[in-house]
Amino acid sequence: MKYKLLIDGALVDGASAIEVVNPATGRPFAAAPRADEAQAELAIAAARRAFPAWAARDCAGRRGYLEQLATAIEARAEDFARLLTQEQGKPLEQARQEVMGTVAALGYYAEQKLAPRTLRETAEDRIVEQRYPLGVVAAITPWNYPLLLMMLKVAPALITGNTVIAKPAPTTPLSTLLLGEIAAAILPAGVFQTLVDRNDLGAMLSAHPGVAHVSFTGSTPTGRKVLASASDTLKRFTLELGGNDAAIILDDADVAKVAPAIFAGATTNSGQICLAVKRVYAPRAMMDALCEELARLAAEAVVGDGLKQGTTIGPIQNRAQFEKVLTLIEDARARGTIVAGGEPSSRDGYFIAPTIVRDLPDDARLVREEQFAPVLPVLAYDDLDDAIARANDSDFGLGGTVWTSDVERGIAVAARIESGTVWVNKHLDLPFDVPFGGAKQSGIGRQQGIEGMEDFTQTRIVNAALG
Repeated sequence: MKYKLLIDGALVDGASAIEVVNPATGRPFAAAPRADEAQAELAIAAARRAFPAWAARDCAGRRGYLEQLATAIEARAEDFARLLTQEQGKPLEQARQEVMGTVAALGYYAEQKLAPRTLRETAEDRIVEQRYPLGVVAAITPWNYPLLLMMLKVAPALITGNTVIAKPAPTTPLSTLLLGEIAAAILPAGVFQTLVDRNDLGAMLSAHPGVAHVSFTGSTPTGRKVLASASDTLKRFTLELGGNDAAIILDDADVAKVAPAIFAGATTNSGQICLAVKRVYAPRAMMDALCEELARLAAEAVVGDGLKQGTTIGPIQNRAQFEKVLTLIEDARARGTIVAGGEPSSRDGYFIAPTIVRDLPDDARLVREEQFAPVLPVLAYDDLDDAIARANDSDFGLGGTVWTSDVERGIAVAARIESGTVWVNKHLDLPFDVPFGGAKQSGIGRQQGIEGMEDFTQTRIVNAALG
């Protein structure tokens, strides 16, 4: 299949091309068109031209377009899923879940609207808060959930009246390009466009005066660059950045019930989830039983090509991340005890078996850094207050979990965790009507929920004298 960029309603070739590698083989399987700055300028100009007419429609007038897009994606669901597995690596069933989550996100936002809100009404005055769209939105996404994370930006931006330029990660561009191919037949020209680069157009989009909002999901270091680029034009931005999410197990928890949930939270999508469990704090008396159970689950996992039936954990998405994780494992081997995994794969592709490490000091790299891989440190604690302090001793604050047989106690502990989201006795529950976002260096702004929609709008206060 020949992939194309979507610019001003037309499917066009890039100025050049980039290879797309299947992480299960480590070899290219497709080529993607690569945009240059001239094409980016064309896309921005087209988005600005399309904005007035798109913004002039109300939410009801835009709803049908989003519903048509959702129907068209669902009709190509299997194509999307197989493409996701090939370019990202996740098992096919997880890819199917991502596609259907994308369809559901579109359906949810198609039904939403931001109605004016009366702040005060008296005999003397009426004060109303209104929301209006910002303009051109640059949606910049990472490689772990290429389709769903893109749609969690595109859908709320479109329904609130903005036009969108989608820039996927250069290692996973194909699902976004397929989305553009489908959108070309549904959305008005310029309302949605796709640009693929080698991470060289992000700064241009972030700094460009024609772009009104940058919605970025990715690493904290890159988020800092986006923030710096956006500052000269004082444009609006949403940053969903890295995490180092702690799971705190309380002394009344049932290890047999907790271990599978924590293992899934740490290894789903090969641990490549910003809100994944990244470190575990357990009472010292539970350590042996917990590590034994996690090691058993690691041994039962089936690591392999996501297109093969029975695979439960696919490869790391790209070579750079794969090599980084190997260095973290070697550092952990020198400073702690590996109880499962830890051995490099001899086959082609970027495979890392689930790895469980205990006895690490708090300053070990695997504890301090975001691994973004199925490699999990388990740390002992003797005092709950100390465990909470250690969990909070991080530059990150995206998510966290508390595990206990006493829900009220768990909620009380959750209230002391410095993170944007804390789950109690569950994990990765992200309903579309509930906002999420980071504390500290894990981000600025919110995604999902009404708050996530509001991030794509400007507040206008109308203050009228009556009588």
